[in-house]
Amino acid sequence: MIKKTNTLVKDTKFDELLDFPCQMKFKIMGLAQDSLPGKIIEVLQIHAPGDYAPTIKPSSKGTYHSVAVSVTVTSKEHIELLYNELGNIDIVKYVL
Repeated sequence: MIKKTNTLVKDTKFDELLDFPCQMKFKIMGLAQDSLPGKIIEVLQIHAPGDYAPTIKPSSKGTYHSVAVSVTVTSKEHIELLYNELGNIDIVKYVL
């Protein structure tokens, strides 16, 4: 889990664990706003263009939404870039 911070994700072992390119599911938790899925897709289209069909689940109190989306990643650096860019969305709280 990557908590939203201003620091970059570093020293991961994705390159040792995965064969690229591959599909990776990202779960993004953010404020329950209608714009959340669109903002996520906008970032993904910049860094990993494709057709996305995110699934959205509201929290029990309806304050947050969990958005899950599968993305084709091409390298360790690509994964880290996506974690950072998704985490930089103003209404995102966590990227898993």
